[in-house]
Amino acid sequence: MKELINWLADPIRSFPITTVLFFFMMKYYRVVGSKKFAKWALIAAAPITVWFCMDANFRAIILWPDNIPINIIIVLIAWLTWYALYRAAENDKRIENGECPIEALPENREKVWVWPNLVFTELMCMIGTTIFLVVWAIIFKAPLEEPANTTWAPNPAKAPWYFLGLQEMLVYFDPWMAGVVLPGLILVGLIAIPYIDTNPKGNGYFTIKERPIAMWGFLYGWIVLWMYLIIVGTFLRGPNWTFYGPFEFWDFHKVVSEYNVNLSEFVWLKWLNTPMPSNIVVREIVGIILTLGYCCVLPVAIAKSKYGKKIIESTGQIRYYIFIILVLGMTSLPIKMVLRWLFSLKYIIALPEWELNL
Repeated sequence: MKELINWLADPIRSFPITTVLFFFMMKYYRVVGSKKFAKWALIAAAPITVWFCMDANFRAIILWPDNIPINIIIVLIAWLTWYALYRAAENDKRIENGECPIEALPENREKVWVWPNLVFTELMCMIGTTIFLVVWAIIFKAPLEEPANTTWAPNPAKAPWYFLGLQEMLVYFDPWMAGVVLPGLILVGLIAIPYIDTNPKGNGYFTIKERPIAMWGFLYGWIVLWMYLIIVGTFLRGPNWTFYGPFEFWDFHKVVSEYNVNLSEFVWLKWLNTPMPSNIVVREIVGIILTLGYCCVLPVAIAKSKYGKKIIESTGQIRYYIFIILVLGMTSLPIKMVLRWLFSLKYIIALPEWELNL
């Protein structure tokens, strides 16, 4: 069983599984967001967690001082995600029955004074947080290491947990793309959601049925494309930045041979069995055509489809093209991930002469 879990944990399999589970979670959110589902999920998770923790390798990973806060974050995200689905399911049922959302009930719309209600609550939170941090500092030792040494680097050298998603993206994209462009698209996309999706419904209350595009897009980017990468970078990336299963020993002597093959090398050397052209544009022409088709032709083709016409009717053409470019930018990450895992494909366009690699 442990060998099967280690095999499934490999991103080439765990990423599609995560995507499929996300689809079913959103499609059947009324089932997932029910108290009955939560109860049985906790009942099933308790013995599984105990069984996982009985493995020495798994305990060594999750009890590493740097990883304990991430464990807490994962539990909190799971709880908050379920709670959001629960509230959305309840509100959607009420709206279908002609009732107002829970947040619009008179008792929930009652206003209170900042003093003492809000200030007192904030004070209690500050005291509770201080107590928690003091107890934390007593129980767990700070993961401090020796002073920085320019001749030695830790293996694996990992960024702080909040940058592990970016560090994982560096495996699939050039630094300027993974460190600047994609994070910028994420920030711009999150900011632009309320302006692109002009649907006035869903403001101030939980719902999925009335704001499907915003909810599906945001949660997929947050859970599947961001939290998944953090979990992979934290628990599945071991020495030499190699993948390890949750029950696998982190062997510093383990070496996995991986190849970096660009699309132009596939085209000219493997498929056409000819030398690489000396002209760099001709060399990368296939990748350039595919990239232009993905960024320029595909949005127009989608606009002519039934789904695209529906979006244009509700948002307008300008908002549609902004939305579709952001979506294509987001989906470029899983596309590159899959191509990397299946074919060791590094770059679709490799122009180091121009410092342009995609």
